[in-house]
Amino acid sequence: MANNPRVCVIGAGPSGMSFLYHNNKLKVAGKKCADVVCYEKQSNWGGLWNYTWRTGLDEHGEPCHGSQYRDLWSNGPKECLEYPDYTFEDHFGKCIPCFPPRTVLFDYLQGRWNKSNLRNLVRFNTMVKNVTYNKDTDDFTVMVKDLSIDEDLSPQRFSNVIVATGHFSVPNVPYFDGIDMFPGRILHSHDFRRAREFKGQRMLLIGSRYSAEDISMQCRKMGSGKVICSYRTKPTGFNNWPEGIEERLLLTKVVGNKIHFKDGTTAEVDVIIFCTGYLFHFPYLSESLRLKTKLEMYPAGLYKGTLWMGDGNNKLMYLGMHDQYYSYTMFDVQAEWACAVVAGHLQLPNRNEMGSDITKWRKKQDLLNDEYDDIAFQTKFVCDLAREVGSKYNLDVAALFNKWEDDKHANIATYRDQTYTSVFTENPGIKHHTPWFKAYDDSLETFVNQTPNK
Repeated sequence: MANNPRVCVIGAGPSGMSFLYHNNKLKVAGKKCADVVCYEKQSNWGGLWNYTWRTGLDEHGEPCHGSQYRDLWSNGPKECLEYPDYTFEDHFGKCIPCFPPRTVLFDYLQGRWNKSNLRNLVRFNTMVKNVTYNKDTDDFTVMVKDLSIDEDLSPQRFSNVIVATGHFSVPNVPYFDGIDMFPGRILHSHDFRRAREFKGQRMLLIGSRYSAEDISMQCRKMGSGKVICSYRTKPTGFNNWPEGIEERLLLTKVVGNKIHFKDGTTAEVDVIIFCTGYLFHFPYLSESLRLKTKLEMYPAGLYKGTLWMGDGNNKLMYLGMHDQYYSYTMFDVQAEWACAVVAGHLQLPNRNEMGSDITKWRKKQDLLNDEYDDIAFQTKFVCDLAREVGSKYNLDVAALFNKWEDDKHANIATYRDQTYTSVFTENPGIKHHTPWFKAYDDSLETFVNQTPNK
């Protein structure tokens, strides 16, 4: 239809593809929808789930987007992230174990997207260079480059812009005294690809969140030497690390290959990996359109965690910018909400009411004390969005997330061996044939085609 809004979606990862998915559902149902163009700078969809061996620069000389490593397995149960209208059982035709390797998760994502024939909506190898808002015409000008021919394309005009490029691609790398003279290898988790590279090596991981937690386990699993995780404010909270992994206070300086820590101890290491998070970085957006935040459960300036309250006349939205527990399902309900707003099926309140709603959520965020509080908070956020769009699904999986946290604290080395029950199919996942710490075959075929334990 000629009067459909024309929407630019930046990024074809889970967030961007969810917008395409729900917009397509509106179209198939004969409802008003958007005319969408999705730009993706990589040669395939999937965002971070599009694994690459490359680090530093990609094949076009652009910074590598991917942060995923070869041996990654899900660190959360699949039952906490599956789509209610396309479960893992729908995709694979049977129950599978609860903590899949990356190949299984990527296959699952692609199954949902292929089922709706969304690939032709994505322009691959196309990088967004600049987005500006035009007040006079109440629309956006988007400049893009076709990386496959190294050529800037003609400017495009859009009524709305959806930012779905994520926030796990620009490393945060702090400086420590003497680190520039460290004789060993230094890298950020963004460039970590194979745990096998570090067999027999003594390692320092700087950080105490998911990357440090998982990479330390991966490296020990693959035969690394001793691993030290150095934390700034608080440790991971796990008291049951496998032999060879320990936590210490933040390092203060590096002298040769000797690391000095705040508690006065020292240790010699061969490798330093920064697990220090990422920067929110949107260089292609004009200054008035940029989200500037740290990693939070509810970023400032986003109504319903999605709609940009700065420049853009309520026509710029961000997907997936929160600290995440729900991941796929949260991105999906955000995208469904964004589709409803863009197509005019959901009316926005006035600016004062939207500002008050943001303040309400951020005040609640200030009261959060631990991961269980975070889970409850994000559950309310996700369910609030689901109610707004009239979803028929109950997305509350807080009980599963709480069990996952309990299992991790009971034994960080075996939590992936536990089973969980899908709230959508009511069927439990099967037990994996091999304990995770001894499972070295992470192929899709082996994982999916295994025989359940009796």
